[in-house]
Amino acid sequence: MSNKLYVGSLSYDTTQEGLEKLFSEAGKVESAAVITDKFSGRSKGFGFVEMSSEEEAKKAVEMFNGKELDGRTIIVDEAKPMKKSF
Repeated sequence: MSNKLYVGSLSYDTTQEGLEKLFSEAGKVESAAVITDKFSGRSKGFGFVEMSSEEEAKKAVEMFNGKELDGRTIIVDEAKPMKKSF
């Protein structure tokens, strides 16, 4: 498992700071990002969190997958590499 996590089913109100605050309960957060639409600036409903170690990433998945954040039940899993589109 890597230390980069995918966080899905986010509320449109969830911020980068909110993600970072939540995941800091599982360990040191290296980075947190909510992905936004480049035209509207609105959240796309998912983001990524990078923990400082694999151990902390596993702990975060166990702690937060299926938990509620800003009124939504979130999905937390290991981030998969983007597939290339041709």
